[in-house]
Amino acid sequence: MGMTISEKILARASGRSSVKAGEIVWAKVDKAMMDDILGPRVEIAEKLKLLGAKVWNPDRVTIISDHYTPPANAKQAEIVKFTREWACENHVEHYYEFAGPCHQVMVEKGRVAPGEVVVGTDSHTCTYGALGAFATGIGSTEMLGVLATGEIWLKVPQTIRLRFDGALQPGVMAKDVALRAIGTVGHNGATYKAMEFCGSTFRSMIMDERLCVANMAVEAGAKNGLIPYDSITQAYLRELGVDGGWPCESDPDAVYCQDLHFDASALEPLCACPHEVDNVAPVRQVTDVAIHQAYLGSCTGGRYHDLAQAASLLRGRKIAKGIRLLVSPASREIWERCAREGILTTLSEAGATVLASSCGACLGIHSGAIGAGEVCVSATNRNFIGRMGSKQGQVYLASPLTVAASALTGRLTDPRDIC
Repeated sequence: MGMTISEKILARASGRSSVKAGEIVWAKVDKAMMDDILGPRVEIAEKLKLLGAKVWNPDRVTIISDHYTPPANAKQAEIVKFTREWACENHVEHYYEFAGPCHQVMVEKGRVAPGEVVVGTDSHTCTYGALGAFATGIGSTEMLGVLATGEIWLKVPQTIRLRFDGALQPGVMAKDVALRAIGTVGHNGATYKAMEFCGSTFRSMIMDERLCVANMAVEAGAKNGLIPYDSITQAYLRELGVDGGWPCESDPDAVYCQDLHFDASALEPLCACPHEVDNVAPVRQVTDVAIHQAYLGSCTGGRYHDLAQAASLLRGRKIAKGIRLLVSPASREIWERCAREGILTTLSEAGATVLASSCGACLGIHSGAIGAGEVCVSATNRNFIGRMGSKQGQVYLASPLTVAASALTGRLTDPRDIC
């Protein structure tokens, strides 16, 4: 019987010739990632010292301060300071600060390769599945064990295959693909399962868009999300200077717990309505929603392609009076590239406020939190009650193009309706 990508990677990591869904394996970890909010400060530093253990391989560990940068208050500043100093004391040279959200930084810095097992103290670690890695979020206690031993036990997940075929129509982006998948599977329909995205749509999809889809897999409860390695993956990694890894694909006779097929050419701009990510509807069906804030950014919707697409729609136009359009590029590198190419200028001239690269607004802790009664349309990944600030606020998730279009009209707007 054949194996899926997830099964092949976990078989290799556990030193076995084969594994099957449901088995528990001890897997060697290739890379471990921590951020500031759920990193060394949360039991890890104290208990590692209590165990008398050292970091098993500092070169395989990456620490990124992104949620509390730039710090909004003294408490956040102290957490970032502690994280920075702990990284230095434990010889973790791959420490990044003010570089942007951790998942984009991990990819840009070449810290992920195909076929690797990558774990991180952030649920959206599944983003790296776009590069063909088995990547999953873990808790701080699990990370303590990884740091001490370099291993982790994992249950081999069943796999849901989601095949998208056909070309995306103008105005439709990868975020719409992700929302279509989540709306079908449900916010917990893939709990402890792998989501494997494939089909002709993905074979022609650029890496910026693939990263968005893999990032959103956890919103269906998935353990990990994967896109098969191909020439696009290879070219992208070569550009980053990443060699090696262990590219693989699912066997023709691999077993899936679900096999879903979608006509991507029939997709239209979608949004996830409050307060569930699977509460998905076509944007044209919810255009009576007035907004106060539009947000472009995060590890989901702030990449170069996202901002370039938004700028192309906003060029020569002005956002609606009274609307806040906030832009936070997904990394410092993206910020600088968009600045060089005039994309940030275009967005600013349209009325946007350009922020530092940070996770702050995505989880409502700084740089764009919303107040009671306010409505935000956001290119981020979560919209549960209180996610972006007040529990009396509302968040609609949508693509960067839909966010830009909505900023122009002051209402939730299908980008195809902007002439």
